[in-house]
Amino acid sequence: MAVQKIGIGEFLQNNNLGIVIDVRSPLEFEHAHIPGAYSLPLFDNDQRAIVGTTYKKQSREKAIKIALPMFGDKMLSMVNQVEKWVHDFEKNNNGNKPSIFVHCWRGGMRSAAVAWLLDLYGFKVIQIIGGYKAYRNWVIEQFSIPLNIKVIGGYTGSGKTEILQTLQSKGAQIIDLENLANHKGSAFGAIGQAPQPSQEMFENLLGKCIANIHDKNKTVWIEDESQRIGTVMVPTTFFNLMRSSICYFINIPFNERLNFIIAQYGIFDKASLIAATERIQKRLGGLETKNAIQFIENGEIKLAFEILLKYYDKWYDKFSKATVTATLQIINLEASLVNETKNAQMILALEK
Repeated sequence: MAVQKIGIGEFLQNNNLGIVIDVRSPLEFEHAHIPGAYSLPLFDNDQRAIVGTTYKKQSREKAIKIALPMFGDKMLSMVNQVEKWVHDFEKNNNGNKPSIFVHCWRGGMRSAAVAWLLDLYGFKVIQIIGGYKAYRNWVIEQFSIPLNIKVIGGYTGSGKTEILQTLQSKGAQIIDLENLANHKGSAFGAIGQAPQPSQEMFENLLGKCIANIHDKNKTVWIEDESQRIGTVMVPTTFFNLMRSSICYFINIPFNERLNFIIAQYGIFDKASLIAATERIQKRLGGLETKNAIQFIENGEIKLAFEILLKYYDKWYDKFSKATVTATLQIINLEASLVNETKNAQMILALEK
């Protein structure tokens, strides 16, 4: 059995038929990887540095000689690990045997070595030409695809994320940027969320999400966001596409939104709420920051969030009038309640 080699396009069409194995170092994988890939590092972080330095400063042959004992020590454990992954795949796919897609950074020696080993053992092995670098080039291309985007807007506490999820449950196509970013967009957005991905990993997740849009001509719903979501940035090309679309802006009374925000964030510990408040102190102002923190410390959450919500309403207005957002076509919708079902139905009715 010979190792098959395929390009990134063919891989993307067939990767659901198997297991994707990334043989780069742990640090490379942790920084960013193909979503769904397994990490099976040929070298640990220190070994990779040693081999790479030898390759650059001495020769390819000397680098290989240094690498061979490192590889030899791992061969058995690597085969055992892949066997476990294969067993799990077969268990979940009616006994069907998976293809093993192997890649490194550029589809070079690291992936070739592991592909050789797994092929020798008897797995059906496919090496990805161009490796992770080719995948990254493909990801960047996705941001220029001309999607028919429509934006759900509204002041903080309007339940925009819930509307988005309701639209999806009704069969609509969506891209949930906050879910991909593990962040809800404000200074409070990281509370209760998993750690954010790296910028590169966020882009990989977004690229995959765009590629998975079934019908590129039909509406794709996205929540109104600033370009920065916590520590990650929406790629400029894609952000510009968002900002040149139609925005359904849902106007909901202040007190309704306040109650929604309290229900969402009032459950979290005081220390987290205070830390988030302190992060916006410069824009919120010293007195308002002091008052909001005092209310939180006293357990008067509603009074604290009245201050904070007024701040976010003011900030949203300022952002919406900025030059970068000028091309958004706003359609205002009036809603009396934060009710994702009714508000989603109202939006869909306008689409018909």
